[in-house]
Amino acid sequence: MKIAVYGANGYTGRLVVAELARRGIDLVLVGRDIERLRKTAAGTETRAAGVDDTAALAGAFHGCDAVINCAGPFSVSGEAVVRAAIRAGRHYVDISGEQLYLKRIHDTFAQEATEAGVTVVPGVNDDGLPSDLIAHLAARRVSPVAELVIALDLARSGASPSRGTLRSALANIDTFTGGGLTYRDGDWRPDVPALRTSIVFPGGTGPAPVARFPLPGVVTVPRHVSARHVEGVVRTELVAAFSAVTPEVVDSVPDGPSEDDRRAGRWTVLAEATGQDGRSARGVVSGPDTYGSTAVIAVESARRLVADGAEPGVLAPAQVYDPIGFLDFLTEHGATWTVEVGPAPRTGP
Repeated sequence: MKIAVYGANGYTGRLVVAELARRGIDLVLVGRDIERLRKTAAGTETRAAGVDDTAALAGAFHGCDAVINCAGPFSVSGEAVVRAAIRAGRHYVDISGEQLYLKRIHDTFAQEATEAGVTVVPGVNDDGLPSDLIAHLAARRVSPVAELVIALDLARSGASPSRGTLRSALANIDTFTGGGLTYRDGDWRPDVPALRTSIVFPGGTGPAPVARFPLPGVVTVPRHVSARHVEGVVRTELVAAFSAVTPEVVDSVPDGPSEDDRRAGRWTVLAEATGQDGRSARGVVSGPDTYGSTAVIAVESARRLVADGAEPGVLAPAQVYDPIGFLDFLTEHGATWTVEVGPAPRTGP
């Protein structure tokens, strides 16, 4: 097995390279700046290609089984890497959390990937993949589903996001300030009021104020869960923080948090599904180290595509991977997950 990494010079890209090396998976670093790539992982094969030359980029993926794209903002350059991977006939995953980009990849490349026999799974990061899998498991306990609310909680213990995360936020600032898309009655819309104004997060002392937020699961979950309404929310302070990102803020932060700060943080995703008959189910998945978890998830996602195969096309994680099997794998890396049926804690309208 050989996996190509595009964007290996970035903060999370370096963690992905380290995880591939730790697992003994052969890799190739692809990018425009060969010298920087060589400094990222001395002794690793490097190939020069940029997003402005699809043929050259596809050629750089030759001989690889899959591509992991770590180069954000994905709304700027992600489509070019997807196109090159499909042209090269290589499976593709990326670590994007950019909601509109994810929808564009699903809408734009589905037929092309299917015809090429390639599987494309965008958004396999600490939020996108776990939220998609846990939502699938919660929803099937109360199907058919009337509404599904996906909520994200981040405890970073004072650590700032990476510069790459903030660059992606800045490139999608209108999406963050507007709350992103909500799935309603068979379509994705930007103008649907949130059903929830507060949520009880695990370990919380009471309901926490939340607001709509452009979470990846809102785009991916309706592709495998039949629900009238799917929305994403986070704590209101997180909405405020991302909405306030400016070029000056991006320039002021370090490349990424220290290893100690990373490991002190924790991410939690809730999926609360309400069936048409009033039954409810609450799925929770939580893990440490947002960036380290993303590297583990991205590498395992690519590895499973190569080792186990999948239907071709642009697919959501739950359409490719066994949700229970993948979540159980994440428990080996400090994650926990549960799905419970019963009245979900709920406040607000």
